[in-house]
Amino acid sequence: MACRRAPRVAARLLLLLPRRPAAAAAAGRRGIASCIDPSTGLTEEQKEFQKVALDFAAKEMAPHMAEWDEKEIFPVETMRKAAQLGFGGIYVKPDVGGSGLSRLDTSIIFEALSTGCTSTTAYMSIHNMCVWMIDTFGNEEQRRRFCPSLCSMEKFASYCLTEPGSGSDAASLLTSAQRKGDTYVLNGSKAFISGGGDTDVYVVMCRTGGPGPKGISCLVLEKGTPGLSFGKKEKKVGWNSQPTRAVIFEDCVVPVGNRLGAEGQGFSIAMKGLNGGRINIASCSLGAAHASVLLAQEHLTVRKQFGEPLANNQYLQFRLAEMATRLVAARLMVRNAARALQEGREDAAVLCSMAKLFATDECFAICNQALQMHGGYGYLKDYAVQQFVRDIRVHQILEGTNEVMRMIVARNLLQG
Repeated sequence: MACRRAPRVAARLLLLLPRRPAAAAAAGRRGIASCIDPSTGLTEEQKEFQKVALDFAAKEMAPHMAEWDEKEIFPVETMRKAAQLGFGGIYVKPDVGGSGLSRLDTSIIFEALSTGCTSTTAYMSIHNMCVWMIDTFGNEEQRRRFCPSLCSMEKFASYCLTEPGSGSDAASLLTSAQRKGDTYVLNGSKAFISGGGDTDVYVVMCRTGGPGPKGISCLVLEKGTPGLSFGKKEKKVGWNSQPTRAVIFEDCVVPVGNRLGAEGQGFSIAMKGLNGGRINIASCSLGAAHASVLLAQEHLTVRKQFGEPLANNQYLQFRLAEMATRLVAARLMVRNAARALQEGREDAAVLCSMAKLFATDECFAICNQALQMHGGYGYLKDYAVQQFVRDIRVHQILEGTNEVMRMIVARNLLQG
């Protein structure tokens, strides 16, 4: 199995990463109480590549997080450095350049990277999902053609499901692909596409048949295809280190050889991709919440009011304890769902929905409470906590809104 490669991959990651001086490494660990330590319960190999990801986040991402946000920079070169560590195709098979790690390993890595820049890590999680979809549902020719350059992040990918008129009701999408000989002619548009316009490969859900989910197929388009264009770059509350645009198709001619799976299989492919995507985005929320707990812990220790540190205030102590408890509970739920997905369990999809719902709600509340603990300082862009709040707010909306997650869980409970 692919996950057996974990020790070799972890060793490769450690060799590739420049080592920090011992004092810097110790400083990086300072303040992480054992009760919220994200390495608790992990194997030695998992701890190794978690450390690689944490070091990369601290050295290559965190120092630039505010600038990427303010100037809306898509940090291509930084992500390519991450890809050199194996983070461009984490759960993609090794024969096409992936790292071949498990869903739990992937969650650990995305949580760690997100402590350095949640917005950038979230895009990387979407990119990984797209590569996995091609790796899993593509034929050998498609896998060899697309996956190696995506795993190295020489090229970047975008997931195209949402449309202006179909968000939560994804099965009602209208983008059409009419078969003409050995090609499809694609018309329609997609909305809120992460990376849109800047990325190279577009995994597109489109209608090749009748209404409903069984009429949907999945096509892979490349940037430069005639008739493929993009809307304006959206101005967003957060996620500013990744561009978001509409993707527009006007008589785009796409070879039948670019279809993943069979006609009518597209909706199933999209949903299977999203099961992992929900774990990934929940993991990004965990990283932001963990970083925010540490920021709050530090602020309560150094900030004085009424002649003593805020840390002496019992109310704030209780709130910090609640934040830590919710963080650990969310992490356990996400990792449980990741294991279920890796094992192919029957309850995996609903567990992924539960984890996404709980983790993104709780982690946003944690980050928001951390901002509140900072008082007026928390509202200043000089303080990182406000960016974590802005960047993870959207996690309650995308990859299936949390209202849809509740519907999925309730349906599972009531289906008999």
